Amino acid sequence: MKNSVKALAVSGTLLLAAAGAMAQGSPAPATAPLPKIAYLDVRTALLSTAEGRQMAAEIQSQFAPKQADMDNLRKQIEDIQNGLTTGARTLSDEERARRERQIQRLQQQGQRKQEEYKQELDEVQQDAIEKLSRKMGEVISRHARENGLLMVMDAQVCNIYCSTQLDITQDIIRLYDQAYPVKGAAAAPGTAKPAAARPAAQPPASPAPAKPTKP
Repeated sequence: MKNSVKALAVSGTLLLAAAGAMAQGSPAPATAPLPKIAYLDVRTALLSTAEGRQMAAEIQSQFAPKQADMDNLRKQIEDIQNGLTTGARTLSDEERARRERQIQRLQQQGQRKQEEYKQELDEVQQDAIEKLSRKMGEVISRHARENGLLMVMDAQVCNIYCSTQLDITQDIIRLYDQAYPVKGAAAAPGTAKPAAARPAAQPPASPAPAKPTKP
């Protein structure tokens, strides 16, 4: 019995040794190549194309009169409030009440104008972004196919680390401008990639609501 147990133990040791030798002699499995991926700052790309800059300028020009109208309204309110302050000791109660009612009416009018302005501006900007995005998607897809990219993601996804070597923002801007040239636009940027994407041009923003000042 003891001899049988001893024989099994020896056999087991020999099997383990043989398995270890085979493992050491076998080549390691080949590591699968990493998929080709890239990223871009979509917002920067959209607003940095010649067409994007042109759209932003047109929207700003379109809404400039409404912006000026609201600025003028705020100036009227400010002038009346200043008049109440400087005439605090000379104005009659009736005149003071009249001016306070006038301020209230102008503030309500300004609030309505601002809400209408913001709603219309948001709609126009959204339409412009959607138009640009459709074209940008075609440019990105074509670039990915031609360069064997398996994935292109927005820079916002790279919230920890992404090598700038994967950044194709400037390439996409250049390719977009080539595919959709704008008459009279500045020359497209070169192919060289900067260390970081340049800041996006800001579209016209909705004005902040004016805070009423108590007389």
